[in-house]
Amino acid sequence: MAKNGAGEREVLLVFMFLLLCSCCTGDEYDLLLSIKNSMNDPLNQSLSSWNLSLSYCKWKGIACDNSSHVAKIELSGNNLSGKIPESFFHFPYIETIDLSNNQLSGGIPSNISSCLSLRHLNLSNNNFTGPLPRGSIPQLQALDLSNNMLSGQIPDEIGFFSGLEFLDLGGNDLVGKIPKSISNMTGLQILTLSSNQLIREIPQELGLLKSLTWIYLGYNNLSGGIPAEIGELTSLNHLDLVSNNLTGEIPSSFGNLTSLRYLFLYLNKLTGPVPRSIFGLQNLVSLDLSDNFLSGEIPELIIQLQNLEVLHLFSNNFTGKIPNSVASLPRLQVLQLWSNEFSGEIPKNLGRDNNLTVLDLSTNTLVGKIPDTLCNSGCLYKLILFSNSLTGEIPNSLSRCSSLRRIRLQNNRLSGELPHGFTKLSLVYFLDLSNNHLSGTIGGTRGWEMPELQMLNFARNGFSGALPASFGSGVIENLDLSTNGLSGEIPASFGNFSELMELKLSENKLSGEIPDGLSLCEKLVSLNLSHNQLSGRIPTSLTQMPVLGQLDLSVNQFSGEIPKSLGEVESLIQVNISHNHFHGNLPSTGAFLAINSSAVAGNRLCGGDSTAGLPPCKGDKLQVWLLIVTCLLVALAALVVSSLILVFVRRRNDNFETRGNNEVDGVWELEFFDSKASKEIKIIDVVESMRDENVISRGIARGGVLYKGKSGVSEFEFVMKEVSGIDSLPTGFWTELGKLKHPNIEKVIGVMRSKNCGFWVSEFVEGQSVSEVFRGMSWDRRRKVALGIAKALCYLHCKSMGSSVGCELSPEKIIVDGKDEPRLRLRSPGRTCTDAKTFVSSPYVAPETREAKDTTEKSDIYVFGLILIELLTGKTPADTEFGLQESIVEWARYCYSDCHLDTWVDPTVKGTTLSNHQNEIVETMSLALHCTADDPMARPCASDLVKTLESVIRPTYCVFGLNCSSTI
Repeated sequence: MAKNGAGEREVLLVFMFLLLCSCCTGDEYDLLLSIKNSMNDPLNQSLSSWNLSLSYCKWKGIACDNSSHVAKIELSGNNLSGKIPESFFHFPYIETIDLSNNQLSGGIPSNISSCLSLRHLNLSNNNFTGPLPRGSIPQLQALDLSNNMLSGQIPDEIGFFSGLEFLDLGGNDLVGKIPKSISNMTGLQILTLSSNQLIREIPQELGLLKSLTWIYLGYNNLSGGIPAEIGELTSLNHLDLVSNNLTGEIPSSFGNLTSLRYLFLYLNKLTGPVPRSIFGLQNLVSLDLSDNFLSGEIPELIIQLQNLEVLHLFSNNFTGKIPNSVASLPRLQVLQLWSNEFSGEIPKNLGRDNNLTVLDLSTNTLVGKIPDTLCNSGCLYKLILFSNSLTGEIPNSLSRCSSLRRIRLQNNRLSGELPHGFTKLSLVYFLDLSNNHLSGTIGGTRGWEMPELQMLNFARNGFSGALPASFGSGVIENLDLSTNGLSGEIPASFGNFSELMELKLSENKLSGEIPDGLSLCEKLVSLNLSHNQLSGRIPTSLTQMPVLGQLDLSVNQFSGEIPKSLGEVESLIQVNISHNHFHGNLPSTGAFLAINSSAVAGNRLCGGDSTAGLPPCKGDKLQVWLLIVTCLLVALAALVVSSLILVFVRRRNDNFETRGNNEVDGVWELEFFDSKASKEIKIIDVVESMRDENVISRGIARGGVLYKGKSGVSEFEFVMKEVSGIDSLPTGFWTELGKLKHPNIEKVIGVMRSKNCGFWVSEFVEGQSVSEVFRGMSWDRRRKVALGIAKALCYLHCKSMGSSVGCELSPEKIIVDGKDEPRLRLRSPGRTCTDAKTFVSSPYVAPETREAKDTTEKSDIYVFGLILIELLTGKTPADTEFGLQESIVEWARYCYSDCHLDTWVDPTVKGTTLSNHQNEIVETMSLALHCTADDPMARPCASDLVKTLESVIRPTYCVFGLNCSSTI
C-alpha cells in the first residue's frame, strides 16, 4: 500500500508540474504578443514572425531553454521604436534581454528588479530617458545602459547589483558623484561611466574592486586627485580618466598595475613628473599623458616598455633630452612629443629598431641633425619636426621613404640641397620646408613626380635657378616659393594648375612677362608676384579670372596702362601695383575705388579718388564742360532723391518711431558700390521693400531687420540689412564696406544711411540654409561647404576689416547656393546682445561669449567648430540628448578618442565614405575639437582653418582608445 501511495503522489506531482508549465507557456505567449503590440517595427521584419502559426521558440530573436520557456530575447539593431513595456520583465525564466541599437524611448520600467532570473540586460544605444532603475537583481551579471539620455544621479542602491561583472552607464546625462556603494560589486570587471556630467572626486573605494580589468571614467567633470588605491587593482588592463579636471600628481602606486596595457590621462590638469614606477609597466601598449601640466624629464627607464606602440606626451612642460632608449622600443609606432621644452638632439638611431608611422616632435628646442634612420620601418607617413633649431641637411634616406604623406620641417636651420629623389615621393600631399637655409635648384634637370601634392611651401630659403615647369601634380592648391633667389621666367605651364588657389612667387629674381596662360587657373584667389624683375604689361587675360581676390605686382618693372577691365573684376578686393613704370589713368572702379596711396605710388599714374593721392589727369575743354554738366546733373539727381526720401520718411515714420529714431527731419544718402546694381535698383525699389510683408528676419540690438526687395525694372532681387546706432560705427566703415568682396560672403552692393540709421543693400542669393540642406549632402559636398565658411572667416579675420564687421555664424544663417558654395551674412560691428536671455539660449555661442555678451574672432572659431561637428555627425548643439548646450563638444571628444567612426559619423554619409575618407573625417574632427577648446587662445586662427581643411585628405593613425590629436 505504501508503494502504491508513493506512486500516486509522484503521478500527482508530475501532473501538477506539467499543468504549471502549460500555464507558464500560455502566459509567455501573451507576454510576447503584448510586447509586439507595444513596439513599432517600421521594416516589418523583426516582429513579423511573431504570430500563433509558429511556436514562439521559433520566432525571430527568441531563444528557449530545454523546457520551452523564453530564455533570451535578442532584438538588437532592428530599428524598433516605441516604449519598452513592463511585460519584458515578467518572464519567469528569462536570462538575456538585448534591445540595443534601436530607437526605443521613454523610461526604463520600474519593475526591472522583479525579473529575478535575468543575467544580461543590454539597452544601449537607444533614446531612453529618466532616472536609472533602482532595486536589485541578484543574478544580474551584465548591465549596459550606455548611449541613451538617462539623467539624474547614480543611486546609492546601485550597490545592490552585487553580482555585476559588467557595468556601462557611459554616454548619458548623469550628474552628481560616483557613489561609494559601487564597491559592493566585488566581482565587477568592466566599469564605464564616461561621457556624463559626473563631479567630485573619484571614490577611493574603487580600490576594493580587485577584479576590475577596465575603468573608463573619461569626459566628465571629475576633480581632485587620482586615488592611489587604484594602484592596487593588479588585474587592471585599461585605465581611462581623460578629459576631466583631475589635479595633483600621477600616483606612484600605478607601478603596481603590472597587467595594464592602456593608460589614458590626457586633457586634465595633472602636475609634477611622471612617476618612475610607470616605466616599469612592461605590458603597456599605449601611454597618453598629453594636454596636462606635467614636468620634469623622461628617464632612460622607458626602455623597459618593450610593448609600447603609442606614446603621447605632447602639450606639457617636459624638459631635458628625449631619452635615447626610445629608439630601442621595437613596437613603437606613434611618437608625439610636440609643444614641450625638450632640448638636445633627436635620438640618433630613432626609427632604426622602431616601427614608426607618426613622428611629431614640433615646437620644442631640439638641435642637431635629423637622424637618417627615421623611415627604416618603411611605414612612416607623418613627419612633423617644425619650430625647432635643427641643422644639417635633409637625410638622403627620406627621399627613399615612399610611405611619407605629410612633411613639415619649417622654422628650423636646415641647410644644403634637397636630396635626390625627395621631389619624387609619390604619396606626399603636404610639404612645408619654409624658413630654413636650404639652397640649390628646384627646377631644371630635377624631376618632380608628386601626383598627390596639394600644398608646397619652400618660402624663405636660398633656392636658386629656374622654376620647375611642373611639380608632377594636377591637384596642387597652394604654392609658396617666395623669398628665395629663383630666376628666369614664370613657366607658361603654370596655367595647367587647375586647382591652384594661392600662388606666391614674391621676393625672387624672376624676369619676363606674366604668361597669359596663368589666367587658366580659374580657382586662383591670391597672386603675389611682388619684388621681382618682371616686365611688360598686365595681361588683360587676368581680368577674366573668376575668383581672383588679391593681386600684388609691386616693386617690378611692369609698364603700360592699367587695363580698365581690371577695375571691373568683381572678386578683386586688394591690389598693389606700386613702384613699377605704369602710366595713364587709374581705374576708379572695383578694387581701385578708395585704394590706398601706398598701393599705387612710384608710377606715373593720374586720376583715381582722393585716397590714391595721384594728380588729376590732364584733359581738354570738352572734358571740363562734361565735368560741369555732370555736376549739374548730379545736383539735380540729388534734389530728386531727397524728395523721394522725404516721401519715404513720411510713409515709414511709425516704423522708425518704434526704434526710437524719428527721421522726418533727417537727410538720407544712397550710394552704390556695384555698377550693375545702380542700373537695376531705383530709390523707389528700396523704399517699397521696407514693408512688414518683406521682412526675412528680425535681429537683436544691431542685428536689425532684414528685408527682401526686387527691382521694378527687372528680376533683380536684393536684401536690405538695417543698422541702428550708426553714430558709433568706426570711421570709414561705409567706405570699407564697399570693398568687402569675397565669393563666400554676401555681396554688399550699396548703402542707404542717415544721421542715426542706415541700411546696407546686398545681392539676394537663391539657396537654402546649411541646416536645411546638409543632411542630404555627401561628405565631399559637406567638406566644400566647410571650406567655404573657413575661407570667409579667413577673409574677415585676416584680410579685411575684421575688427569692424562680423558674420552671422550659424547653420540657419549661412546660405548654400546651387553650386554648394556657402554665403555668410554680415552683421554690424560691435554688435552686442541687449536681450541676455535670447543670446544665452542660442546653441551656437562660445562659452566666453555667454559671459561677455559679445563676440570675438576666437568665438567665431568656436562656432565654426560646432558647425564642423554638425556636418560630421548630423547632430546639433540643440539636440536634447546632450543635456547642457555645450555637451555636444564633450560628446564629440569622447567619440573622437575612441575613433569608432561608425558610431558617430552621420549615417547619411556612411558606406563608401568611411572606407574612402576615413582619415580625412578623423582629421576634420580633430580640427573641430581644436576650434572648440575651452581656452580661446588655444583655438586656431582662421587662416589655419583654411590650410588644414585644404590639406586634410590623407590618413591619420588611429587605434581604439587613442587620442589621435596631432599638430595641424
